[in-house]
Amino acid sequence: MVLESNNHSVFKLHYHLIMVIKYRREVIDDLVSARLKEIFVYIAPKYNIRVEEWNHGKDHIHVLFTAQPNSELSKFINAYKSASSRLIKKEFPSIRNSLWEEMFWSKSFCLLTTGGVTVDIIKQYIQSQGQKHE
Repeated sequence: MVLESNNHSVFKLHYHLIMVIKYRREVIDDLVSARLKEIFVYIAPKYNIRVEEWNHGKDHIHVLFTAQPNSELSKFINAYKSASSRLIKKEFPSIRNSLWEEMFWSKSFCLLTTGGVTVDIIKQYIQSQGQKHE
């Protein structure tokens, strides 16, 4: 496993973000998804975030991204939701007809941590610290 580092820490932080259109309106096609990804990629470096994988359904997006310990994830997500909502409605005006009161994203989101090992392996590693290996 390759770890990342900055001035003060070594880390490997992956997150899976799922964001849904308000009331699951089906407004995301390949073109809208590509634009949503461009906006994400543009904003992400300001929060020490990097996109690893992106996909979408008609009413939601999935993003796998890496972050640093100093990344302010909720601030980033709110900034992204605000900017992307505004830009998508401006650049794709026909979407407004499908939205509820012009709300693009649902207020809630799902953010999951991911990793290259299981919780059991981490527990075993922690328990083995300080023990001499023969």
